Amino acid sequence: MAIKTHFSKLLGERRLRAAHVARKTGITPHTLSQLYNERLEGIRFETLDKLCKCLKCSVSDLIEYIPDKERKK
Repeated sequence: MAIKTHFSKLLGERRLRAAHVARKTGITPHTLSQLYNERLEGIRFETLDKLCKCLKCSVSDLIEYIPDKERKK
């Protein structure tokens, strides 16, 4: 099982910087950096809520579940 994040893609599509998202949401730059680089080990619902509001997207736009079968292809 893997969870893929699309935070960096969303930032690029919206031409935003993580620093802007940090200021608007109150999420720490460290957390956003971890998310951007797909190194975050977990995420709170509150954080997802803030990101979805800021980026005007859904949770499924931010994260994706990839079953083990698909990862091995």
